[in-house]
Amino acid sequence: MAHILVIEDNPANMKLATFLLKQAGHEVLEAMDAEQGIQQARTHLPALIFMDMQLPGMDGMQATRVLRMDPETRDIKIVALTAFAMSGDEEKFLAAGCDGYLAKPIRYQEFFKIIEKMLAA
Repeated sequence: MAHILVIEDNPANMKLATFLLKQAGHEVLEAMDAEQGIQQARTHLPALIFMDMQLPGMDGMQATRVLRMDPETRDIKIVALTAFAMSGDEEKFLAAGCDGYLAKPIRYQEFFKIIEKMLAA
């Protein structure tokens, strides 16, 4: 299947995302903060990144901008994975460079749909 990077600081959310991805046959890379995630993305060039927007230190929007500015990582699909689910939040994350948006808590059916959509694009 695909190499997918999950950048998530909440252990429970990381465990769930990793479990679902592995059950679907994907190779999973994990990072607990933006800096580690950026390094993983540059090293492994995953097909897809799930980016938490509320990370310690550098937030997910800043990390997305860094990845978009790098010629090696700018074409990697990035999905905002966030608890922000208010009106306008999705548009804000898409404007920051994300290709998709998924609100937490993770609902597995939506999770699998966005993976399929992003990998097909």
